[in-house]
Amino acid sequence: MPVFVWEGKTRSGDVKKGEMRAQSTDEVGQRLRQQDISVSKIKKKADKDSGLAGIFAPKVPLKSLVVFTRQFATMIDAGLPIVQCLELLGGAEPHKGFKKMIDQVRSDVESGATLAESMRKHPGAFDNLYCALVAAGEEAGILDTVMNRLAVEIEKSQKLRRKIRSAFSYPTIVLVIAFAVVVLLLYKVIPTFTSMFGEMGGGELPGPTQFVVDLSEFVQSNILFLVGGTMFFVAFATWFMRYPQTRAIFDRTILKTPLFGPLVRKAAVARFTRTLGTMVSSGVPIVDSLDIVSKTSGNMTIEKAILYVKEKIAEGQNMVDPLTETAIFPHMVVQMIGVGESTGALDTMLNKIADFYEDEVDVAVDNLTSMIEPLLMVFLGIVVGGMLIAMYLPIFTMAGNIKAS
Repeated sequence: MPVFVWEGKTRSGDVKKGEMRAQSTDEVGQRLRQQDISVSKIKKKADKDSGLAGIFAPKVPLKSLVVFTRQFATMIDAGLPIVQCLELLGGAEPHKGFKKMIDQVRSDVESGATLAESMRKHPGAFDNLYCALVAAGEEAGILDTVMNRLAVEIEKSQKLRRKIRSAFSYPTIVLVIAFAVVVLLLYKVIPTFTSMFGEMGGGELPGPTQFVVDLSEFVQSNILFLVGGTMFFVAFATWFMRYPQTRAIFDRTILKTPLFGPLVRKAAVARFTRTLGTMVSSGVPIVDSLDIVSKTSGNMTIEKAILYVKEKIAEGQNMVDPLTETAIFPHMVVQMIGVGESTGALDTMLNKIADFYEDEVDVAVDNLTSMIEPLLMVFLGIVVGGMLIAMYLPIFTMAGNIKAS
């Protein structure tokens, strides 16, 4: 569980500082308010291994996590003690970083900690969702069933994430390559044509040709500035997107875009229903489930909507009314959740919705790709082809004059 450093004032105005273990900053703030402390700052404490060592620390591949989870479920189902399962899995794990984590989890379990508590110390492998499900499985005595559900959840989440990444990365890669090609043409190829035109006696160049020549001269004179400026812009945009306010604006905007908005919304519905269905079927309370699911949504607008639903359920409402108020989730999804809630089969209904929307994401990605490909080809044809035609215009003009004479 992470440690947070906090600072605040008591009712008498005295400044207080301290550290607190909690799941989130919201939990820290809630505890401090109960102690009549007005919070002014809450910050997650840096780990000992932060810095360069933390940055370059190997991450646990999802494939390794899935294999570990499935094998763990099989061993638990066969009746092996948890410590022995962890010992066998740690000994067979090829990934050194993950092997070290498994050994530390085994050591903590041997010392008397629960499996979920031991796993929470290693968020690089076991996130909040994983640990919450393990805790529910331990408490209900169905750890093997929960581990199998976790393996399925991780696999489907990875597949969905890969589809979304491919949908966004394809146009990005093509545009980056197009930009590089245009810069290369302006920096290397166009100067050759310019020299050739000068050797032909000069004269006034056609408007499009003169524009490309001027642009080429600008690129040659400012190439270092352009490269450095591009790198700075990318670094600045990456840094700026870390701010919650900036990320909230971006996430809200992406949901409204005509091409990518529907895809992001469908993927979010699939992820939300799949994860929530897994947690509900494993016995995790609905309020706790929504709190964890909100953090896995991948979009701050959707996260805010889920947290609003959680607050209303904590006040005694059902899921349908607050889900409808958010205007984020499709009407069909809300109605199906309402049916599942009223019939006591919420987990089954959520999984059916997830299956449907995962198929919808497949179709949406294929449609988006088939739509973007011709648009990108037209764009490249206009930019690159337009530059080449502009450079050949003087040659065509000269050839016409020679033929006329």
